[in-house]
Amino acid sequence: MSHSSTQTSTAGKLALVLLCTLLTACASQPTALTDPERDPWEGFNRKVHSFNHAVDKAVMRPVAKGYDKIMPDAPQRGVRNFFHNLAWPVNFANLILQGRFKHSMVATGRFLMNSTVGVLGFFDVASRQGIPDYREDFGQTLAVWGWEDSRYLVLPFFGPHTLRDTLGRSMYGYLHPISWYARKHHNYVPVVVDLITLRAELLPLDQDIESAQDPYTFIRDVYLQHREFEIYNGDPPAPDYDALLEDY
Repeated sequence: MSHSSTQTSTAGKLALVLLCTLLTACASQPTALTDPERDPWEGFNRKVHSFNHAVDKAVMRPVAKGYDKIMPDAPQRGVRNFFHNLAWPVNFANLILQGRFKHSMVATGRFLMNSTVGVLGFFDVASRQGIPDYREDFGQTLAVWGWEDSRYLVLPFFGPHTLRDTLGRSMYGYLHPISWYARKHHNYVPVVVDLITLRAELLPLDQDIESAQDPYTFIRDVYLQHREFEIYNGDPPAPDYDALLEDY
């Protein structure tokens, strides 16, 4: 067995042990559900949320703050633009799978403009020219295909998801150049840099989360609302107020 295979096997075993530990803790400490329909696994999710918060507080947040302190705002935006530009294969494939062929061509034109005039994507020239920015993933594609409602699920290290979006991540790993490079060359430096820059971008949200009465439900509700916004391309359906009134 190769060294990389051994590492993969060990990582898989550790992940399994972690999940089993969290599930056992949930079984012994039942949680009153705050949203039984969308979050029936709340006991498990809260345990994973607490674990992720501890990891973030000990590792990711300090590193992101250090990066934010030494890196000026303009270069930070450039790095984030670069990584977002690299997501074109993911966006393109999912636009095709959703039947949005015209939008896929627009996304391609955007990628080419930013990759050339925008110097490998560090400068978002396309947005300045008014070219739309489509951000699609396989979780959204599954929703377009009919899987609109999905249970909320918090993943170790990866954070808020739904069951649908978790399955959707499998396609992301095969299409995104950074993920492909990491697997092909066993070099995860670009992945780490991407995560650090993304965490630094999210630092302004920390105060809102910490001041929330229940940070877990705050993150969950914001995530689910944002995903609905993305799935319906910024125009989610209005609530059925008649159905809501029937409950009273």
